[in-house]
Amino acid sequence: MASNKLRIYLKAYDHTLLDESAKRIAELAKKNGAEVAGPMPLPTKIRKYTVLRSVHVNKDSREQFEMRVHRRMVELVNSTEKTMSSLTSVHLPAGVGIEIKQA
Repeated sequence: MASNKLRIYLKAYDHTLLDESAKRIAELAKKNGAEVAGPMPLPTKIRKYTVLRSVHVNKDSREQFEMRVHRRMVELVNSTEKTMSSLTSVHLPAGVGIEIKQA
């Protein structure tokens, strides 16, 4: 029975979907006996793009777009093998990225 610390990083474009997924992971870990810290919000990464509307003549006419990547972190302390196996089998919605690291 290994006593270690796991950090779970989640990324998504939709913050509501991300919050639901983080809450589901935290409940699953508590149910399997791990101590949970989080979900903690991390800074949102914003990418901004400026595109010319028309090439050649109208350089002053531009459109601006931005893409926001929302992030959350859940930290598990005293996690067991049962917790780790249940985390690998959890089904998250499409559009939510997960990364599990040992700290």
